[in-house]
Amino acid sequence: MSQQVWIAGGGVICGIGKNVEECLTSFENMQPGIEDMHYLQSAHKGVFPVAEVKSSNAELAAATGLKPSTSRTAMLSLLAVQEAWQSTGLGDIKQFRVGFISANTVGGMDKTEDFYIDFLANPQSGQLRHVVNHECGAATEIVADAMGIKHHVSTISTACSSGANALMLGSRLIKAGMLDAVIAGGTDSLTRFTVNGFNTLMILDQALCRPFDDTRTGLNLGEGAGYVVLVNDELATKLPGKPWCKLSGFANANDAYHQTASSPDGTGNYLAMKTALERSGIEPKDVAYINLHGTGTANNDVSEGIAIERLFAGATPPASSTKSFTGHTLGASGGIEAVFSSLAVRDGIIYPNARFQHQMKELSFSPVTTFSKGNDLPHVVSNSFGFGGNCSSLVFSR
Repeated sequence: MSQQVWIAGGGVICGIGKNVEECLTSFENMQPGIEDMHYLQSAHKGVFPVAEVKSSNAELAAATGLKPSTSRTAMLSLLAVQEAWQSTGLGDIKQFRVGFISANTVGGMDKTEDFYIDFLANPQSGQLRHVVNHECGAATEIVADAMGIKHHVSTISTACSSGANALMLGSRLIKAGMLDAVIAGGTDSLTRFTVNGFNTLMILDQALCRPFDDTRTGLNLGEGAGYVVLVNDELATKLPGKPWCKLSGFANANDAYHQTASSPDGTGNYLAMKTALERSGIEPKDVAYINLHGTGTANNDVSEGIAIERLFAGATPPASSTKSFTGHTLGASGGIEAVFSSLAVRDGIIYPNARFQHQMKELSFSPVTTFSKGNDLPHVVSNSFGFGGNCSSLVFSR
């Protein structure tokens, strides 16, 4: 049984970049990707800003080699997965026992929406190929087939903690000796269904989101995909370079408080972070940076902040929400932020929290607002808290 699970590489595509390098440049230059809708056709265009990947479906199809009828969710996934595997330098994926665990919440809803526009106008019209890949697992299968992954394929859909939970399952499979490597993370595309649903919950901000700012009024949705490549001890020694870091701890907790809201005292948030640190064998004082869940909603930021202050007892390390740049990418967020957190350990990066100006009256700490690298970050925590109180925390260590 492997006692360590290493991060061998990663890949990201989101509103601030089509690969890891572009994303890091956007952070360093303070260039968030949230703006008016361009590619998504919605009644809320011009009302709610979003962080779209800056490519049309036709451009994504050309880049991936997938059919234009493929869901945007799957195309984004494949691009990030390809970058993640290539970044490891391991070569032919078929040499190893590789699993693919991918999270998403929207599945092929974008193509289903296209179908129903025609179908509702005329029940004899509409292309059925647009609905056959509606369910969440279809996107995972499309990418697994394109990559030639056959040893293990799973889909996780636990709302906004999905991507983080994918890493947890991948780690457990590696530690159990079932796989040599797992590509784990998540993907989600913007759809009218998603925007309409969050608007119904009244948690979308018509201005640019301001996580952990006292004036925050909601989140901005985003889209994208992010994956890390988890490997066992033996495969880590075969990497052309050093692993980025290791996944030293993780935990999932559920406060069972509400269908969509976090508990006011952050019970699930606290338990997830506390247990993840215990499993990694470190103390709160050892954590050098926190990648906050930080959605920008009134409820989420208060509950997460209270849990952090309880756990770190007034000695909160530097913390920020990268969702202020990428928007909230839902099922993809845990995977995207796992890549960012792994890079934080590898390169000593602390990411800025955009648009923070006003201290929250409920908290004593405030987020970091400037980009820096070369910091000493031996341990980084990444939080992903989802609907239904599904709370997950990951610990990345040098």
